[in-house]
Amino acid sequence: MEIGRLRALLELARCGTMAAAAEALFLTPSAVSQQITQLEEEAGVKLTERIGRGVRLTPAGQALVGYAERVMVVLDEARSELAVLRREIAGELRVAAFPSIASAVLPDTVKALQRVFPRLEIILDEMEPIDGLAALRSWRADIALIDDLSIVVGDKQENVGVVQLAEDVLYVALAADHALSRRPSLSVADLRHETWAIDSTSSVFGDFIAGLCRRAGYEPRINAKCGGFEMVGAMVAAGCSVSIVPGLRRARPLAGVAWVKLKPEVRRKIYVAYRRGERNHPAINVFVEEIVRTASSLLG
Repeated sequence: MEIGRLRALLELARCGTMAAAAEALFLTPSAVSQQITQLEEEAGVKLTERIGRGVRLTPAGQALVGYAERVMVVLDEARSELAVLRREIAGELRVAAFPSIASAVLPDTVKALQRVFPRLEIILDEMEPIDGLAALRSWRADIALIDDLSIVVGDKQENVGVVQLAEDVLYVALAADHALSRRPSLSVADLRHETWAIDSTSSVFGDFIAGLCRRAGYEPRINAKCGGFEMVGAMVAAGCSVSIVPGLRRARPLAGVAWVKLKPEVRRKIYVAYRRGERNHPAINVFVEEIVRTASSLLG
């Protein structure tokens, strides 16, 4: 059975629709449908069935997915073994990372690795943790930086290994001249009467903030849904909004913005994720070692 067709089946199982699987694989829906049809011809049995606008796997399809996952792990292991035998750390290493951790640790990590391994080409792609994990599982990334706000680490991720990279404390961001900015700490309840700016590029983080407010007994009044942290910071600095932001953002101070500790303290854990079949791949190993060292040095 052709590997590309097995990958198409795996993505279809994960995504649930031809369109979503096609997007993950950078193919058209018709191309994915054709690959599934060809795989069914090879298997001699129906692997999918239509359910409304989506598809679901037949028992035969579910069985083949299990075998396909094992095949992909073995291929990753083979790739790792061949890389070891080459005795050189070279080639492409694709890294998916969300913006706050990417800007904090990746430039120094990449610089250090380029100095020691000039033939290792690290390609970065900014995306949210849940998208990064999807890219890792569909072989569009070799490394993904993820957090435990977006993903339950270990939950149904049997083919993914993780190494903890850092813990990130969340802060309240307010205008420097805001009446609450001199407080040593603030609770979410203290912000009940404020208007909020959120980074709408991360629906998970925005939902998390809204959840904190609801648990404090109110619905946040959002007056700015921003396409990135730069606009969140601008709204906060102007005194138009407040926000709760990752502590990693404090690495690059913003004029006019005060950072106040959140009480009770809220932390998220950040991990480096890789496919278990590549746990012995030399490029994966040196990247993980270097980013952990960089994070320890920069973030403490």
